Amino acid sequence: MDLLRFITAGSVDDGKSTLIGRLLYDSKNILIDQLEAIEKQTKNKEAGSIDLALLTDGLRAEREQGITIDVAYRYFTTPKRKFIIADAPGHVQYTRNMITGASNSNLIIILIDARLGVAEQTRRHSIIASLLKIPHVVVAINKMDLVDWSHDVYNNIIIDYSAVARQLGLKDVTYVPISALKGDNIVDRSEFTPWYEGKPLLEFLEDIKIENDINLDNARFQVQYVIRPQTDDLHDYRGYAGKVISGVYHKGDPVTILPAGIQSSIAKLEIGGKEVDEVFAPQSVVIQLADDIDISRGDTIVHSNDLPKTSNEAEVLLCWLDDKPLQPGNRYYIQHHSRLLKTVVRTIEYRLDVNSLQESPVDGNVKLNEVVKATLKTAAPLVYDSYSSLNSNGSAILIDETSNSTVAAVLFL
Repeated sequence: MDLLRFITAGSVDDGKSTLIGRLLYDSKNILIDQLEAIEKQTKNKEAGSIDLALLTDGLRAEREQGITIDVAYRYFTTPKRKFIIADAPGHVQYTRNMITGASNSNLIIILIDARLGVAEQTRRHSIIASLLKIPHVVVAINKMDLVDWSHDVYNNIIIDYSAVARQLGLKDVTYVPISALKGDNIVDRSEFTPWYEGKPLLEFLEDIKIENDINLDNARFQVQYVIRPQTDDLHDYRGYAGKVISGVYHKGDPVTILPAGIQSSIAKLEIGGKEVDEVFAPQSVVIQLADDIDISRGDTIVHSNDLPKTSNEAEVLLCWLDDKPLQPGNRYYIQHHSRLLKTVVRTIEYRLDVNSLQESPVDGNVKLNEVVKATLKTAAPLVYDSYSSLNSNGSAILIDETSNSTVAAVLFL
């Protein structure tokens, strides 16, 4: 059974937490004790219904204010698929949390209030989805019951959002008219939308194909651990364990080890202790090479005819996530998969407006939630691809040297 990771996003009070609660409730993924606790806390008992948003608004401050502050992760399963949901905050000041939740999602559900149409936060979250190359977008037009299930309202929102999608290059966009509060078109088809020919939301999520999202053309493998048992039985064993980031590897393939640039070939491939002839993304494997080479954690094994970038300098987009401002000359660690290096922010070229994609000069420091183009200088060579060409090998994070906390999401250009 495969796994779908998706995130919900939208403006404040568009119903993101209620939608997730409805998915969990109607798919019978809520434990009895959870349901009893929510019934005790719900604000709508007099209306004869429970407040499904309480399933995801887990922080006390969120429940008191009726908003989502942090990214809430929930897990559920149907007979067809497993799901991990990230419920992202709608407020502008929590954009960093949305970036965190979207960074490894296969799909984004952008909620739009049918009464309000495409709003500023709709564009902001769509731009972030395009920057992070989320391959699938679902536009859930919520609260359709409050506009009398108007087909015209639904069509006008599709027209407005289609213009946004074209501008941002969002290709796979699906529209679903829903009422998260009432449950219409969530698990079962609604009787109020005879004009809607698509699937209910959960059925769509169960059926969407994500296999083609994995790049099987460009082989990338970064070493996480070097296995040297040094026992009598395995005296000469030297295996390189890690996850195939992208592409396919075969026994006998000529490979290059980066950043050193040493060439060799694959002698053996193992999965779960058993030898195989082929491995592919996203499998966790052990690679043995034909030659004894000094390889350590963070080194990259690639096909010799398809080399990524290898450099001490990289142009990047930085999504700044820290309260402490960024300025040129600041020093950090950069974490790219298992490779951890010291780095310095050499220059900051411009600020990118996430509402309009307009570039503007940076006056002073870079503040929380801002996105800038910068140049990083690392203590040793990085091995990476541009995010636009291979996003699975094109991103990293910056870590503060003193607090050890993540301060920026990095997209390589």
